[in-house]
Amino acid sequence: MFLKKALSEWYNSQKKPSSNFQKLLQERLDKANPRRLLTIGEEIRLSRLEAIAAKLKRGENVQNRQLQTWLSEDEYAQVDIEWQEQLELREELKDKPDELKRYEDKLKEAIMMRNRSDAYHRKGKKSAAYKLDSKCESLCEDALEVLQEIVAADASLQIWFDRNLDFGHGSLIDASLGNLPRLVTSRSIEKLSDDSRLVKKIDLKISVVERAIYSIGRDTEVPSEGDSVMLEKFLNTDF
Repeated sequence: MFLKKALSEWYNSQKKPSSNFQKLLQERLDKANPRRLLTIGEEIRLSRLEAIAAKLKRGENVQNRQLQTWLSEDEYAQVDIEWQEQLELREELKDKPDELKRYEDKLKEAIMMRNRSDAYHRKGKKSAAYKLDSKCESLCEDALEVLQEIVAADASLQIWFDRNLDFGHGSLIDASLGNLPRLVTSRSIEKLSDDSRLVKKIDLKISVVERAIYSIGRDTEVPSEGDSVMLEKFLNTDF
């Protein structure tokens, strides 16, 4: 609850320097759940976990033995539990709903036409290139119609796309090839974002270690995995 309130304050504080507000947000989170005076053992554990987190953030390998030493049994088990969830999610993403194939096929045809058109333009064959440009535009319009149709029939399909599917006035989505949404499973350079649910294993470990660090000396509930990942992404984002 506090995290959501703190993040909402950010949206109302756009005039503040981002680095200052990020620092303020972290301070507010710590103040809402202050750390008590630590024992010597807790100080040592905190120091070791902070060193491990820093190492992971540098992209360096941390042996499981180290994690097992300084994380609690439940915290260490959480790494495997959450990674298994990630593997299951990746398997689910391989099985795309059939409705998406109609859109993908139209989009692939449009991309193929554009690539052929570009090749003709480079060769100086303008007439042939313009004909393919026209076909590409027509396919893009068809793709947009299919997209609107399938999303209207099943709004849950939006999670498969790299951007918010807003077709209203002023929307950045239109029948231009570069403005048509890509699936989060696509390898296209035009894709704006990956599936936000996907987390690399090293980032998952960082999240678990950060939650363990946060819990040391705090008697209240540790932030959830979702809040922890969201906060970490926010604090490490340049605005």
